[in-house]
Amino acid sequence: MDESVVQDVLGLYEENIDKLDISAKEKGALKKSLKDKYRDMYYDYGDAIGVIAAQSISEPATQTTLRSYHRAAGIGLNITQGLPRILEIFDARKAPVTPAMKIYLKKEFNTKIKAINIASSIKETNLKHIMVLDSLDLGNMTVEVELDKKLIDKLSIAPDKIVSAVKRKIKNLNGTIDGNKIIFEMNKDKVTVKDLQTLRFKLREVHVKGIKGITHCIVEKTGDDFVLYTLGSNLGKVSKIEGIDISRMVSNNIFEIADTVGIEAARTTIVSEITETLRAQGVDTDVRHLLLVADTMTQSGDIQAIGRYGLSGSKSSVLARANFEETIKHLVEAAVAGISDELNGIVENVMIGKTARVGTGLVEVAMKTQTSAKVDENNKK
Repeated sequence: MDESVVQDVLGLYEENIDKLDISAKEKGALKKSLKDKYRDMYYDYGDAIGVIAAQSISEPATQTTLRSYHRAAGIGLNITQGLPRILEIFDARKAPVTPAMKIYLKKEFNTKIKAINIASSIKETNLKHIMVLDSLDLGNMTVEVELDKKLIDKLSIAPDKIVSAVKRKIKNLNGTIDGNKIIFEMNKDKVTVKDLQTLRFKLREVHVKGIKGITHCIVEKTGDDFVLYTLGSNLGKVSKIEGIDISRMVSNNIFEIADTVGIEAARTTIVSEITETLRAQGVDTDVRHLLLVADTMTQSGDIQAIGRYGLSGSKSSVLARANFEETIKHLVEAAVAGISDELNGIVENVMIGKTARVGTGLVEVAMKTQTSAKVDENNKK
């Protein structure tokens, strides 16, 4: 190993070690211990790190629960955990079953009142959330919506903004404000009861305030911070809200992170999400195995699944692809195209009973032992 690499790694910790209230001899011993530990953790050429990583992750994963939900900070937001969450990550699913965010606020906005106001501006609010009831006026052929006065005042939603939101969503519609009621009338020559029923259900789903897809946003004090926990994720829009500390904002939606922040951030999230999921189940594994998997999933610049539509399906070896899934398909395609297999990997060599070029299989050295030399001498006699 290049000594400069060791020094670079050690240099990250030397400044903190020098600040410790210990003797110079103890500091030197600590630095040496760190250097030795780093060297011990370094992989040797030919180590089967892929197999080791797969076993070291899958074995603890078998100890996780099949169906598990984690209550975020104990506040009642059920977030998928356990084996289902691990499968979501390794299968590179476009969106998690329960997307969630953890949002911190800037120092000047870190108060209870401001946190609640920001939470109300994030949480998706539809018309059905702020009305007491809706009814059909068959005499005038209109739909009447009675608003919850206390709730719209709390959320700072003006009735005229509700009417504007409805008109943007539903065309050819007039809205008249009458106290706590809004009366909606369709611009049609002949309006039927079926038309009114259809309009009634459409009105309930009109988006009035907040960010679509974020169905819950709860404030909880953690230490000195007021933290916002959401069910639903939208990094792009949330990051534009005044008072949000973008540097500490976390999402469990890996693809959204890759699109918004970049592939390196997605790689880091893969590692942290798997680590937290395993630890929540009381199991753990060496982070180096997770780093290897995350690197492999993101090395192309995109997030690839570990499966036939991702890494396993894109292997150059025909036999390796056939070994995983769709065996006949890969063998037939290779035969038709006249593709050969160089047998460079482990799987394809194991399949045909050949020593894989990994570990001691890399060594091609022959030597005469003392016993064999005596046998040769006796044979000559």
